[in-house]
Amino acid sequence: MSCILVVDDDPAIREMLGMALTRAGYELLEADNTLQARQLIAARKPDLILLDWMLPGQSGFELARQLHGNRSSSSPPIIMLTARDQEVDKIAALEAGADDYVSKPFSVSELLARIKAVLRRSTPQDHREVLQIEGVTLDPGTCRVTAAGIPLELSPLEFRLLHFFMTHQERVYSRQQLIEQVWDTIYVEERTVDVHIRRLRKLLEPSGHDRLIQTVRSAGYRFSTHLSAGPV
Repeated sequence: MSCILVVDDDPAIREMLGMALTRAGYELLEADNTLQARQLIAARKPDLILLDWMLPGQSGFELARQLHGNRSSSSPPIIMLTARDQEVDKIAALEAGADDYVSKPFSVSELLARIKAVLRRSTPQDHREVLQIEGVTLDPGTCRVTAAGIPLELSPLEFRLLHFFMTHQERVYSRQQLIEQVWDTIYVEERTVDVHIRRLRKLLEPSGHDRLIQTVRSAGYRFSTHLSAGPV
């Protein structure tokens, strides 16, 4: 049974989500501020966090950014819940470390589908073969990644995205194809792919391996050890 931490200062929202999650078979944890959330994360290690943006004291946005700053591939993924529905807010949340973003008011059935998808993609890969390409090493068994011998701290989604690229070299994948293969859901905007590609490239940049993830104009992205002939 997966354990989900709901962090929201609205008792009505927590009650509604609690009923829906319990009926869906999840174990429920609740917090109404980030201090309680941190205590539960440390003590109970939830499988996923539903995190409200606006909270008393420290905001959920700041908590997501801090968790992302020191998270590993085994850290719980985050779905941000918020009334802020502008594109700039969605991009900011994703770049801060959220794995998905749901605007209030939301459909409970859609949220449950997103939860299933995020949990599915955060599950360790079935393929245990260690991958080594141009100095990048990815070990699915331990969820560790190094570039030129330097350990990288990837979120579950970044790990899954890199694993997919490394096992599907040279072929160009559209944003929609990446959504279907990596996100494993239809509830993701294509712009979200660009945000996560940018985050992954930033992690690979210090060792120069960001060049391996290439943009193919009007087509999508490819992972290649060959220099791109087109714009990146």
